[in-house]
Amino acid sequence: MSDTVRRLTGPVAAVAALAAFLAVRPAPPDPAPADFGTAAPASQPRTTATPTGAPPHSDPPPSRVLVPDIGLDAPVRPVGVTGSGEVAVPADPDVAGWYRFGPAPGSDRGSAVLVGHVDDDTGALGEFAALYEVRPGDRVEVRRTGSRPADYRVVSRVTVPKDDLPASVFRRTDAPVLTLVTCAPPFDPERGGYLSNLVVTAEPLRD
Repeated sequence: MSDTVRRLTGPVAAVAALAAFLAVRPAPPDPAPADFGTAAPASQPRTTATPTGAPPHSDPPPSRVLVPDIGLDAPVRPVGVTGSGEVAVPADPDVAGWYRFGPAPGSDRGSAVLVGHVDDDTGALGEFAALYEVRPGDRVEVRRTGSRPADYRVVSRVTVPKDDLPASVFRRTDAPVLTLVTCAPPFDPERGGYLSNLVVTAEPLRD
């Protein structure tokens, strides 16, 4: 990640020491990340619907995500849900997680979701902190195991309160998109986490 990214995300880094990990909140019928800070166990929401299997698709799994214009370059690992019903996120802030119960990048339908920490408990920024610099038109490349990459073009970057995250982020039908999600300020130490989500949406590039 470039020094420019680290400077521009200074306000995030200033509170990063208070945020040890990224918690993603599911909501039925599909998981929806909402609290991207360090929520205390008592305040972490629960879900009444936990996926038990992947949706029917044969698309190859992603192995790496790159956004060259902002210097984002992260390996991707498949993730599911935790025992408490939250979407699991790789502990390493330099690694992105692909929500494996939804579509894979390159699928012909639905929202393929990649999640990642913005920082860690030392205050070091993760790869997804670079998303604060992404702009419409930036190219996203998702490399896939045993297949050609899936290429996308960013169409939007929005910050939303965690409780207002659209359910469509995890949709499994309709037009294909790639959705990248991380946490966003403000950070509330009393509530133990970030209060907003940064959501980047990208549409597939056609040959």
